[in-house]
Amino acid sequence: MLTRYIQTAMQQAVYELLDDGTFYGEIPACPGVMGNATTLENCREDLQSALEEWLILGLRLGHTLPILDGIDINPVMGEVA
Repeated sequence: MLTRYIQTAMQQAVYELLDDGTFYGEIPACPGVMGNATTLENCREDLQSALEEWLILGLRLGHTLPILDGIDINPVMGEVA
């Protein structure tokens, strides 16, 4: 389920070529998840790494994570993460 969540989030990513020639990417549904690199592929990798770290931290801190295309990875009440 986590892999599907990450894949879905990455499909929702938006990218922009900046004036300095680097690429910027973000996932609007996941506030604060962004990446920047000199190539689009490296930007995607940077963005996915940021997403994975954001998810791990969010789960550890008990944050409510966005439900993406019906995929809900939030712990059920009473479950220990």
